[in-house]
Amino acid sequence: MKLGFGFYAHMLNDEHYRFARQCGATHAVVHLVDYFHQGSGHTDSDSQPVGGRGGWGVAGANRHLWSYESLVSIRDAMAAHGLTFEAIENFDPADWHDVLLDGPLKTEQIERLKQIVRDVGRAGIRTIGYNFSIAGVAGRIIGDFARGAAPSVGMDGVDDTPIPNGMVWNMVYNQSAPAGVLPEITHDELWKRLEFFLSELLPVAEQAGVRLAAHPDDPPAERVRRQPRLVYQHDMYQRLIDLNPSPSNALEFCLGTLMEMPAGDIYQTIERYVTQNRVAYIHFRNIVGKAPHYREVFLDEGDLDMARVVGLLKRLRYDGVVIPDHTPQMSCAAPWHAGMAFAMGYMSALNKTVHANQ
Repeated sequence: MKLGFGFYAHMLNDEHYRFARQCGATHAVVHLVDYFHQGSGHTDSDSQPVGGRGGWGVAGANRHLWSYESLVSIRDAMAAHGLTFEAIENFDPADWHDVLLDGPLKTEQIERLKQIVRDVGRAGIRTIGYNFSIAGVAGRIIGDFARGAAPSVGMDGVDDTPIPNGMVWNMVYNQSAPAGVLPEITHDELWKRLEFFLSELLPVAEQAGVRLAAHPDDPPAERVRRQPRLVYQHDMYQRLIDLNPSPSNALEFCLGTLMEMPAGDIYQTIERYVTQNRVAYIHFRNIVGKAPHYREVFLDEGDLDMARVVGLLKRLRYDGVVIPDHTPQMSCAAPWHAGMAFAMGYMSALNKTVHANQ
């Protein structure tokens, strides 16, 4: 397995590239979406986006970063520090809100996504992670949940607040939308929308040499903000795979989210999908509890046996990228950096120990 590092868009600079390499990373997973944009400007944050019922921020602030020229520039800047630009995580809601909502701009937006996939492939980037969700990551809380009262995120019940017009995927795409809320839809309708998305994009992705990797629903509830979810149980990943046999139909395997799911054996699930060669890259994250009541904690203190996971990946000969996703923050002058450094060091040590003992 390859040790990777996740970058938010405002971290795409030499300082953060050096930090990632100092932590042992060789590969990069990049969020081009500016989750922290508040309409009048960007708000820098080293924390993961949580946001309230009004959403994380305003979509579309970083659309310039998606051009082929920009992707190559980022790739080359990373390469100068010894990092491989492995994946982009998440499409911008500004570019696909009507694909998710089955709106009038769906056809125009799917063509935009096709061009993004082509440009990503031309730039030599192998994977685009996505989360096909109307509500997105919603309903989380912040607290001193990890060891030593370290701040992290969690969940205490499902958010049932309807989503206002002009919002999808927990971001605002239309600040001038009329008053009202999104209509509720069925699970079958959401799966039909996904099938359209995959049938249109996967042939382009195959030609471009790109894998489209689906993130499971976080939090994994049947409905969030009155909208259905796709992958909130382990077996539902198989339904997604079976929709289209393309080798570009892949999974963004978030261990934390899968562990949050009330049912299923996480170790059997890892073996099931890695064996099918469907896991594009992995989010390494640990939790305590189950949805709808869980807490994110340090990698070495949660319910998931990370050493067993790394041993299993070694046995299955998984050679993809693993990143720490997000971590609790630590009490010092640089809380995010300290939390990430701890996670990266722990992952590197586990990997080396498992390889030495097998």
